[in-house]
Amino acid sequence: MRRRYQRGPPVSGAPVGASAPWSWRVRVSIRRAYGVRRPIERQAVGAALPVGAAVAVAVATGRRSSPVVVVVVLVALVLLRGCVHAPRRALLAIAVLAILGAARSEAAWTALAPDRVGPYEGWVELVDDPQPFGRATRVIVEIEGERFEVSERRRAAQIRVRGWRAGERVVLHGDRRVLDDERAGRVAWQHVVGEFRVDWASDVATGSPVDRASNRVRELIERGAATLPGDDGALFRGLVVGDDRDQPRAMIDRFRASGLSHLTAVSGQNVSFVLAAAGPLLVRLRPWWRWAVTIGLIAWFVSLTRFEPSIVRAGVMAGLSATAFVLGRERSPFVLLCWAVTGLLLIDPLLCRSVGFWLSVGATGGVCTVGPWLASRLSAVGPVALPLGVTLGAQVGVVVPAMLVFGRLPLVSVPANLLAVPVAGFVMLYGLPAGLLAGTVPAVAPLVMLPCRVGVRWVDTVSIVAARLEPGGTATWIGWAVLAGAIVVAVVAASRRSAAMNGGRHGSPSADR
Repeated sequence: MRRRYQRGPPVSGAPVGASAPWSWRVRVSIRRAYGVRRPIERQAVGAALPVGAAVAVAVATGRRSSPVVVVVVLVALVLLRGCVHAPRRALLAIAVLAILGAARSEAAWTALAPDRVGPYEGWVELVDDPQPFGRATRVIVEIEGERFEVSERRRAAQIRVRGWRAGERVVLHGDRRVLDDERAGRVAWQHVVGEFRVDWASDVATGSPVDRASNRVRELIERGAATLPGDDGALFRGLVVGDDRDQPRAMIDRFRASGLSHLTAVSGQNVSFVLAAAGPLLVRLRPWWRWAVTIGLIAWFVSLTRFEPSIVRAGVMAGLSATAFVLGRERSPFVLLCWAVTGLLLIDPLLCRSVGFWLSVGATGGVCTVGPWLASRLSAVGPVALPLGVTLGAQVGVVVPAMLVFGRLPLVSVPANLLAVPVAGFVMLYGLPAGLLAGTVPAVAPLVMLPCRVGVRWVDTVSIVAARLEPGGTATWIGWAVLAGAIVVAVVAASRRSAAMNGGRHGSPSADR
C-alpha cells in the first residue's frame, strides 16, 4: 500500500491507461505530471498582478519625471523576475500599465497650465460646495472647461457664496490669475489651474437633474439635522454624508487629535451601510437586476457625497465586488483594493496628490490584511479581538501618510475608535433614512432624530475626552512602543499555544506519514 501511494501519477505525463511509444529517454515535468501547472500559474498571476500593478502605477503617476520613473519600474520588474520567478505575462502587464500611467500623468500635469488668463464675465459652474478656508470661504468653479478657485474674505460676499451649491451655475465677473507653484501643487488633485478674483456676482441657476436631485437630498438632511442642538447637527451631517462645512474649528481639531477625523470623511463604511439598508430590496431581485440596482445605488451615493476621493475609492471597490459576485469570481478585498487603486490612478493620475485618497487606501489595506491576522492572534482578549485587530490594522495602514502629512499618530486613537466607531456606524446606518424623514416631515423630527442625537453626542464626547488624554510628543512614541511590544508578546504567545495544541492533538510526525 505504501509503495502504491508513493508512486504518484505516471511519470511520462500520459493519462492512466493510455499507450505511448517506449523510449529510453523520458522528460518529465512534475507540475504537468501532477496536473497542477495551470492552477499554480493562475495563483501566481492572481497574487503578483494586482499588487504589482497598483504599486507600479502609483509610482509612475506620483512624479512628474515620468520617463525616469518608468525606467526605474522596468528595472525593478526585471529584478523581481529574477528573485521570485514571477510569471512573464504578469510582469509584461505591469510594465504596460506603468508606461500607461506615466503617459497619463504627464498629460494631466501638462493640462494644469491655464489656457486663458485675464478678465472674464459670464456663467460659471460650481464644482463643489463652498468650504471654510481659514477666515475665508473657498469654492471651485469651472470656466470654459478649466477649474479656478475662488476665495472670498469679505463678510457679505461669504454670506452670498455659502448659499451656493455644487452643480449650480452663477454669473461672475472678475479676473483669472495663475497660481504660485506651492499653491498649485496643493490643489493639483482637484484639477485647479488658477485663481479667480471676483468683482461681482449676480444670477444663480440650477444645475443638471442629477445635481438638483443630490442638492434636494442634502437639503432634506440639513433640515433634519437642524433639529439637533448646538454643533451636533454639523457633526451628524459629517457622519452621514461627509458634509463638514459648518463644523467649528475646535471640533475639527479635537477629532484630529483623537484620531477620529476619518469618521467625518465618508468611506467604505458608509457605502456598506447604504447597501445594507437596501439589502431587503436587493435580495428580491434577479442577479443581473440586483447588480444594476447596486451599481446605480453606489453611483447615487458617490454623487450625493460630492465625489470625495475616499468615497470614490470605496464606490469603485463596491462596484468591483458586486461585479465579481454576479460573475461568480473570487472577491478578495485586498485584490479589489489593488485593482481600484490601479484603475482610479489611470483614470485620474492627479489622485496621487490627494492625502484623503491615500489615507483611505492605507486604512482599507490595513483592515483587509493586518486586521484579520492580528484578530486571530489576539483571541485572549475575547470579543474585543476583532475590533481591536481591525483598529490596529487601520492604524498600521495610515501610519506613513499620517506621519508625512500631519506629523503625528495619536496614541488615544486606538481606545477612541473602539468606543466611537460602533456608535458612529449606527448613526451612519440609521441617520440617512432618519434625516430624510425628519426633513420631509418636521413634526416627527424630534422623535425620529432622538437616537441620532444620543449617538452624535456620544461620539463627540469620546473625541473631547480622548483629545484631553492624548499625551503628545515623546510620550506618544513611548506609548506606541509599549503597545507594539505588548502586541508582539501576545502574538508570540498565541503562536506557541497554537503550536502546542496542534502537537498534542496530532502527535509527532513520523516518516510513514
